[in-house]
Amino acid sequence: MTPLQIHLIRNSFEPLEPLAATVAEAFYAQLFARDPDLRALFRGRDMREQGARLMQMLGAAIALLDRPNSLDPVLLKLGQRHAGYGVAEAHYASVGAALLDTLAAGLGDGFTAEVREAWTTMYGHVARTMQQGAMAGEQSLAA
Repeated sequence: MTPLQIHLIRNSFEPLEPLAATVAEAFYAQLFARDPDLRALFRGRDMREQGARLMQMLGAAIALLDRPNSLDPVLLKLGQRHAGYGVAEAHYASVGAALLDTLAAGLGDGFTAEVREAWTTMYGHVARTMQQGAMAGEQSLAA
């Protein structure tokens, strides 16, 4: 990621932080509308708590964007955990699309093409790294 992209992500996330519960609720509504089968992965979970964890993790990842040596090990472990919950590679596309739709709705005109590209780049890195973690976890179980 470029320094400009990191700046754009941080600046666009800042106004959403005080609205974390609303943003998380909108995200999960987008996600389940896009891929209703994913709802089964969250049965029995308190979605307010899940949303709070999502926003906390997103904030932590954004804080570490300029320190990939600190961010990537966290994402690898997160990918391993998510694989254990039943998250499959195909789910990452739904999550990415729901994230972008949520950001577009929440930021309105502030979600410029440049901001969208920055978030797309960030999510691409997050998804790829988490998927690597999931694959590494599967390989260690098979060994």
